[in-house]
Amino acid sequence: MASISYAASPSSSSLSPFRKFVYVNHLHKSPSSYNVSTPLFKPLTLNKAKNPDDKSLKHPHPRSASSATAVASSVQTQPLKARLKNGETLYGIFLLSFSPTLAEIAGLAGYDFAVVDMEHGHGGISDALPCLRALAATNTAAILRLPESSATWAKKALDLGPQGIMFPMIDSPKSARKAVSYCHFPPNGVRGSAHTIVRASDYGINEGYLSNYEEALLIMCQVESEEGVKKIDEISAVDGVDCIQMGPLDLSASMGYLWDPGNKKVKEVMRSAEKAVLGAKNGAYLAGFAMPHDSPENMRLRGYHMVAGAMDVGLFRNAAVEDVKKFKMSLDKESNEEREEIKDADDKYWSE
Repeated sequence: MASISYAASPSSSSLSPFRKFVYVNHLHKSPSSYNVSTPLFKPLTLNKAKNPDDKSLKHPHPRSASSATAVASSVQTQPLKARLKNGETLYGIFLLSFSPTLAEIAGLAGYDFAVVDMEHGHGGISDALPCLRALAATNTAAILRLPESSATWAKKALDLGPQGIMFPMIDSPKSARKAVSYCHFPPNGVRGSAHTIVRASDYGINEGYLSNYEEALLIMCQVESEEGVKKIDEISAVDGVDCIQMGPLDLSASMGYLWDPGNKKVKEVMRSAEKAVLGAKNGAYLAGFAMPHDSPENMRLRGYHMVAGAMDVGLFRNAAVEDVKKFKMSLDKESNEEREEIKDADDKYWSE
């Protein structure tokens, strides 16, 4: 949430962890004009650095749950949208496992945001909710990626109260305008209303929700086809589109390079699309995925405002494969040593 006004001073116990507010500035005013902001915890930011040795690129040690709680109680952070306006470069992770435990670990590790992925992950709305609660416990911003760009999916996702929403397969200004309309209540859009009872408004406890949700919500349109990148400047200029998320894998597939996303031609199209977004006056922010051939640091240097550098499933896969490999190699080493011992003993026997 952005700044919210209450008719009376609310007790902190009446709000969900994701919307624990602190009073800031203007405390000398009357109770009806108190301004409050959320959330409290400041996650790791991929800061801009002048050179590779700049210590601002170094990640801090992961925090324990207890230390994270202590930090959360004393540090105030702005929503994603406000942080982008302030010029921050944000670093995040995609969550496809729908594991609340991994979501909580991701938040404690210090990511600026986590995308709960309902497009390629197995889960839906009911599976996403526990992950949002886990992220809220660590004061980490949650973004929901929809399985498709539709009013129904957007409505159900927004009612959960994420800080951001990501629409896949946006190929034209028309589809971008539709996506934006799904996020706003009439007369500015077509979003269905149940704001008095859903999680987004703290189940109706947050009386300022209707006045502030548009300001706080980060609307992301994913451009991931050859057709889409040709119109990316028009898409990024659509009123209400806050961020363009590049989709390198689907883009490479649409160009005929499914097995070669690092192909020179794909890179050229990507770079052209990036420049179109970054060069637009009053245009959208630029977000994207890191790839084996395109590191988070390189993306930051090219001007990306939001970089997703990892996926929970990928991190676990890599760790698991490496763990098994290490053990198997130790067995092979022992087997070789045993064979050498047997050979030496055999040679000694025959030499005697």
